[in-house]
Amino acid sequence: MLEIMAKMEVKTSLLDNMIGVGDMVLLEPLNEETFINNLKKRFDHSEIYTYIGSVVISVNPYRSLPIYSPEKVEEYRNRNFYELSPHIFALSDEAYRSLRDQDKDQCILITGESGAGKTEASKLVMSYVAAVCGKGAEVNQVKEQLLQSNPVLEAFGNAKTVRNDNSSRFGKYMDIEFDFKGDPLGGVISNYLLEKSRVVKQPRGERNFHVFYQLLSGASEELLNKLKLERDFSRYNYLSLDSAKVNGVDDAANFRTVRNAMQIVGFMDHEAESVLAVVAAVLKLGNIEFKPESRVNGLDESKIKDKNELKEICELTGIDQSVLERAFSFRTVEAKQEKVSTTLNVAQAYYARDALAKNLYSRLFSWLVNRINESIKAQTKVRKKVMGVLDIYGFEIFEDNSFEQFIINYCNEKLQQIFIELTLKEEQEEYIREDIEWTHIDYFNNAIICDLIENNTNGILAMLDEECLRPGTVTDETFLEKLNQVCATHQHFESRMSKCSRFLNDTSLPHSCFRIQHYAGKVLYQVEGFVDKNNDLLYRDLSQAMWKASHTLIKSLFPEGNPAKINLKRPPTAGSQFKASVATLMKNLQTKNPNYIRCIKPNDKKAAHIFNEALVCHQIRYLGLLENVRVRRAGYAFRQAYEPCLERYKMLCKQTWPHWKGPARSGVEVLFNELEIPVEEYSFGRSKIFIRNPRTLFKLEDLRKQRLEDLATLIQKIYRGWKCRTHFLLMKKSQIVIAAWFRRFAQQKRYQQTKSSALVIQSYIRGWKARKILRELKHQKRCKEAVTTIAAYWHGTQVRREYRKFFRANAGKKIYEFTLQRIVQKYFLEMKNKMPSLSPIDKNWPSRPYLFLDPTHKELKRIFHLWRCKKYRDQFTDQQKLIYEEKLEASELFKDKKALYPSSVGQPFQGAYLEINKNPKYKKLKDAIEEKIIIAEVVNKINRANGKSTSRIFLLTNNNLLLADQKSGQIKSEVPLVDVTKVSMSSQNDGFFAVHLKEGSEAASKGDFLFSSDHLIEMATKLYRTTLSQTKQKLNIEISDEFLVQFRQDKVCVKFIQGNQKNGSVPTCKRKNNRLLEVAVP
Repeated sequence: MLEIMAKMEVKTSLLDNMIGVGDMVLLEPLNEETFINNLKKRFDHSEIYTYIGSVVISVNPYRSLPIYSPEKVEEYRNRNFYELSPHIFALSDEAYRSLRDQDKDQCILITGESGAGKTEASKLVMSYVAAVCGKGAEVNQVKEQLLQSNPVLEAFGNAKTVRNDNSSRFGKYMDIEFDFKGDPLGGVISNYLLEKSRVVKQPRGERNFHVFYQLLSGASEELLNKLKLERDFSRYNYLSLDSAKVNGVDDAANFRTVRNAMQIVGFMDHEAESVLAVVAAVLKLGNIEFKPESRVNGLDESKIKDKNELKEICELTGIDQSVLERAFSFRTVEAKQEKVSTTLNVAQAYYARDALAKNLYSRLFSWLVNRINESIKAQTKVRKKVMGVLDIYGFEIFEDNSFEQFIINYCNEKLQQIFIELTLKEEQEEYIREDIEWTHIDYFNNAIICDLIENNTNGILAMLDEECLRPGTVTDETFLEKLNQVCATHQHFESRMSKCSRFLNDTSLPHSCFRIQHYAGKVLYQVEGFVDKNNDLLYRDLSQAMWKASHTLIKSLFPEGNPAKINLKRPPTAGSQFKASVATLMKNLQTKNPNYIRCIKPNDKKAAHIFNEALVCHQIRYLGLLENVRVRRAGYAFRQAYEPCLERYKMLCKQTWPHWKGPARSGVEVLFNELEIPVEEYSFGRSKIFIRNPRTLFKLEDLRKQRLEDLATLIQKIYRGWKCRTHFLLMKKSQIVIAAWFRRFAQQKRYQQTKSSALVIQSYIRGWKARKILRELKHQKRCKEAVTTIAAYWHGTQVRREYRKFFRANAGKKIYEFTLQRIVQKYFLEMKNKMPSLSPIDKNWPSRPYLFLDPTHKELKRIFHLWRCKKYRDQFTDQQKLIYEEKLEASELFKDKKALYPSSVGQPFQGAYLEINKNPKYKKLKDAIEEKIIIAEVVNKINRANGKSTSRIFLLTNNNLLLADQKSGQIKSEVPLVDVTKVSMSSQNDGFFAVHLKEGSEAASKGDFLFSSDHLIEMATKLYRTTLSQTKQKLNIEISDEFLVQFRQDKVCVKFIQGNQKNGSVPTCKRKNNRLLEVAVP
């Protein structure tokens, strides 16, 4: 029962069903080991969020968890921060409600190292705010644009690193603006320090920015051809190949997502294409390679090896090829009114190429951020409430730390400084607001480290700028020497030659390094590249070449290249720009109410269910989480409003249970006095109770748990009694209902039996009466029939006596004729109903009833058949009549004579098989024939010499028979029909026939014709009918297996024999000798 109640219990506090400790402030004892063990215990149970007061610790689970559903959003909506278990939604809701209801601008600071889940945390915050704020077409559009800006910025600003497959390589701060109702109006995005060096070089195991791989994987072939790109990654020097493919990442699908997001944010099609063209140009810049070439003056000059890549870049950007080629080979230096042009060697040319690629990409990224800001900015000028979300790189300690890590760690020092200040400030303000005595808290202030870096006089950034601007030879070594002179005595600075080890060099430090002891630990920086990266120089020749581009976007990215706006003043260094940006950011954050999310990476393998305690311990140290807990616990570890406190613990006191009538504070005072809690362990504020030691809170929780068990036992007892009474009353009520229904059933059954018996008795009585009446009626009927029979016999006898007097000898004949007439009449009436169908081929006929009707029966059958044939013929059109006449003619000529005839009966006679009128191939042949063509068919003409066949077009017109060449259409022979005397063929199943010509005629000069055709019956029939029509003489059709044909001056016998053919069922013809031609028929 207790388990069931525990499952049914509504969770109204983070203390309910707590795994480990939900708030680290309540951790007892507090040390590094217990802190880590508590995080691990919660992590193992998929509890990835833990509080430190109002700060949320988020441990990256590296897997999907079912804790971000719409139901979870509704669960945390408008709930007190400590009312439910720790969650990022609780902090998001607290920040949003403070902004909406209390009119306080908010900022959410998300920090942690790469791979700790900062980007995902910022997405979750934005998605929660989007879900709980107002609805409407315009509001939904603004929310969608704000959310869809993430995929665009991630594609261009994120990359795969050894620690994170989607690592943000820039800092992002977004101000989301709301109206007085809490509906989003728009937003403004600020970006900090894009890692543009990644464009030209990536560490082993890492990738370039996502967009390069997405473009090559997801773009269509048409787009790639337009951008002059190939899909193969290995074709581009700027793309690392050892990690080009990332498991679980579909670059092609992500490219489609980015294109869709750009469209939603508000990018026009030509703008998106321009952006992709710049990306393509950056990719192709890496393929430009240089070779040295000696000049007359002995100086080396760089030349481009293969100008094809340069040509394609110029076509993409619209730059004159000669201008860009010169910019890669020469550098122009301007001083006052003088210009000096110097050649670039190969190393300088490669530096110029990479500098151009980095600047082009970083300026494109800044343009993207500005373009997104134009789309998502608030359109109204009403007063706005602001919620800022800061997603910025965490503290970085690598094997090789350079200028980028130095700048990033400086930013994290500033964030740590403002975190401590604002946390103490918030704590102090709450104590003053609640009228609680404030106790001074000692903590480590990292202002001394910030001063070491940013001091305007002798800070590291100031000395780096001074070294970059100093005339003369400037190198990274001279910069390090300056640091050793100025910062050697600083307690947080170390180098090999620092004054603190003047007489003993520190051999653990390399010569070209210095070390700073940050709040998160010591970091060793390689000084190599500091000066170049801080200068961030782009030769003016390249800027001017870019400004001359016809590509609108590229031209707008390099305004300093305009000759009319030449500024000889040195541009600000990267360090000074970033320092100013950080100062602006800090000033902005100090005007807002802070909310913190501290992200922790549990392992370096990016794998689920692995918790590396050493790695987590390192992050806890440099994030200062233990110190944060100590600051929070320095005064009172736990505080809670009086109403929820009384509601939670009222069952511990008889006076407050079950309901307290009076102010909540009075009830809490009565409760604590009843429990005899020492006065020094708690204090009463204006609206909250403050508990000093976590042990006191846990004691209250233990007492509450014990009291809940007692109450559960009481509830069980009462519930069981109620359940038994309810069950008894239900059984009693059921028994009464069942008894009533049974009595009803018994009476109904008895009634049915009585009714059935009465019906049986009634039926027997009615049957007996009916049978009695039936017997009487049958007797009366038999009497009547007997009387009638006797009377009939009597009347018959009387009639016969009278008829004998008048009977004559011819009476039998008349009776016979009458009978015969009746039989014939009946025969015709029956025949009327038995007539067969009107189909001429229906041979059914009813049988005769009498033998003497046999002649009449046969004649009637003949007359009916003739009549229905006439009816059938009357339905024919003229064309059909002609076809049937031809078929009839063929029947008279070949039926029972030619074995081929039966197979031709079902085939319609078409005549024009070649469609000469429609086929352009036979246009010449059509023009040569003026008469109507009756037959146009391809036949095989048998060669008179060897018996082989040749394809010919057989044409029959009204007056002539023509033979033409099948390929050319040229007429070979023309025979008037009057010269055709006979047609000969065999009686077998073949298509051979001979056309005999009149002796002495012009056409008979070469002899008779021997043909083979698949339509023999049709051709012979039409030839017969046409000859009869024109000459009024019947054409002789000879059917014989042996016949003579005239070949020139000789007569040759054509003999048809049965034989097995090699080529199947096709007849073959073979010349045996001068007088015999054999045709083998299968």
